Amino acid sequence: MTDSPAASNGDRDVLQDPHARVRAVFDDWADRGRAEGMETGHAFSARAGFERLALEAGAHYLDIGCGNGYTVRWAAEVVGAEGRAVGIDLSPNMVERARTLSSGLANVQFHEAAFPNHALPREAFAGIFSMEVLYYLPDVGAALAEICRLLVPGGRFACVVDYYRENEASHSWPDDLGVAMNLLSMAGWRGAFEEAGLTVLEQTCLQYPLEAGKEPGWKQSQGSLMTVGQRPAAGHDPDAG
Repeated sequence: MTDSPAASNGDRDVLQDPHARVRAVFDDWADRGRAEGMETGHAFSARAGFERLALEAGAHYLDIGCGNGYTVRWAAEVVGAEGRAVGIDLSPNMVERARTLSSGLANVQFHEAAFPNHALPREAFAGIFSMEVLYYLPDVGAALAEICRLLVPGGRFACVVDYYRENEASHSWPDDLGVAMNLLSMAGWRGAFEEAGLTVLEQTCLQYPLEAGKEPGWKQSQGSLMTVGQRPAAGHDPDAG
């Protein structure tokens, strides 16, 4: 990795389980209805990243840190009955919310797990998406390497983050939430993708349109960082480096 974590948490529970504090935060947000707020607030950049995956009917899709499952439902419509749309989240309350909102959709699945610990099949997904999640993980490089393994050859991964070095407005978030986060620069994210075996197809800052009656903020001036990578075509073994 080319950048270092921005914060560390010495709490005893976190030492025993590095995901404990993050799980508690997102369980609380699910209970207080913030999952739907994130769906609305992230829709612009999430949709942009999702569309970069260019999913086709029959494909398998994965959202890492799916929250209430909104992109899984987007994917379910695109991939159709022959495809599969899967969400994974470490928060049991978020997973429960996602299952409730997605009831009746036969081609969706949700799993409670702290990525990259999971039971998903490798080389199974044509498209993988993650919104505002990877910087919470203790080892971003290991997570990206596992994402590369989960993709089919030629499959794409779109990652969108608001917490990154160039976005100074985000730098207080670890202290605000009491959660450890990995602060990477744009170059750091690109390098991490490449070290994991992913070819970077695109990296850009997605600047949100200004809502009527509101003053511009960091979403308009800096925006969300989107990095899109692709697992190389057949013949490349991501475990070989």
